Amino acid sequence: MRSSLIILAFFLSGLLLAYGVDFDGWTAVADYTIYALYVLLFLVGVGVGSSQDALAVLRRVNWKIILVPLAIVLGTMLGVGLVSLALSGVSLREGLAVGAGFGYYSLSSIVISQLHSEQLGVVALLANVLREMLTLLLTPLMVRYFGKLAPIAAGGATAMDTTLPIITRFTGSEYAVIAVFSGLVLTVLVPFLVTLILQ
Repeated sequence: MRSSLIILAFFLSGLLLAYGVDFDGWTAVADYTIYALYVLLFLVGVGVGSSQDALAVLRRVNWKIILVPLAIVLGTMLGVGLVSLALSGVSLREGLAVGAGFGYYSLSSIVISQLHSEQLGVVALLANVLREMLTLLLTPLMVRYFGKLAPIAAGGATAMDTTLPIITRFTGSEYAVIAVFSGLVLTVLVPFLVTLILQ
C-alpha cells in the first residue's frame, strides 16, 4: 500500500504546484509525458521479459488458466460499461478505457491522457489506484465471501506484483501461480486495449 500512497502523494503535489504556479503556455509538460510513456512501456517489456518467475509460470501452467484473465477482462468491461451507462457525462468508450487499466494506474493514466484528455487520465489514475488499494484492504473478506479467485480478479494487473503478497497470504501459494499469470497477461493487455478503445 505504501507505493500507492507515494503515487497519490506525488499526484497531489503536482495538483498543488499547478494550482499555485501558472503553467499556461508551458508545453514542456506535455512533451515530457509522451517520453515518460515510451520509457514506461520499455521498462514493462524489460520487466516481463527478464522475469524468470513469469517465464516459469508460463511453462508449467494448464491451458485452462487463461480463463482467469479472460474472465477478468470480460467482467471488468461489463461492470464499467454498466456504470458508465448509469453516469451522465461519461461515455461508454471513456468508461471502458478507464476500466481497461486493470489497476495499472501509472501506464493507463498516461496513455489515456495522451489519447483522450488529461481529465480522463486523472479519472483513470484515481480509479485504478482505488482498485489496488481496495484489493490490499479487502482481500480477507473477498476470500471469505467470494472465493480465492476474487482478490486475483480485484487486483487485476497488480496481482503479479504489489497485491501478490496479500493475495498469496490469504489464498495459499498454489494461487500465487494463477495470480502471477493473470497479472502478467493483463499488464501486457493494458496499453493495447486502452489504445484500441480510444482510437
